[in-house]
Amino acid sequence: MKIVIINYGAGNIQSIKFAIERLGYQAVLSDSEEEIRSADKVIFPGVGEASSAMSKLRETGLDKVIPTLTQPVLGICLGMQLMCTGSEEGNTVGLDIFNVDVVRFRESVKVPQIQWNTISNLSSPLFNQVAEDSFIYMVHSFYAPVVEDTIATTTYGLPYSSALAKNNFYGTQFHPEKSSAVGEQILKNFLEL
Repeated sequence: MKIVIINYGAGNIQSIKFAIERLGYQAVLSDSEEEIRSADKVIFPGVGEASSAMSKLRETGLDKVIPTLTQPVLGICLGMQLMCTGSEEGNTVGLDIFNVDVVRFRESVKVPQIQWNTISNLSSPLFNQVAEDSFIYMVHSFYAPVVEDTIATTTYGLPYSSALAKNNFYGTQFHPEKSSAVGEQILKNFLEL
């Protein structure tokens, strides 16, 4: 199986690569359209600020490639947020895969959320053998509200989408590669889709 992690200069790609290797698979880091299109599974990571990450995607043309992929694609953290219609962060226009705008947590909670939190209302093969209210690792200041594409929710001041799915696209707001055995199971489920 060919697994490609999109390497566009805005991801914590090494920790994802190591997590995949712990599951017994190899992953390639690439920004080549040809290599990404030929993959069986694509992982779209993201760390940092939305508008600058989106600029990097535009520079490489990947903003046009990602929405047209037909194999399973997993966006992680900022990767998931960039797959949404847009983001308040830097007034960013997103890839418009998930029909939802990403917004900032309000001042009633500590921002960013940096903590272990739970995922609930799990409704996707991505969560096979994952128990309701399992703990995952979160680091973010912006979130996607609960919408039709929501496949898991987390509460931090209010309930929001901790995972989204539409057709062959999946996204997790949390970091599965840093979420211990639960995250490992979720990555394994994605690779077995």
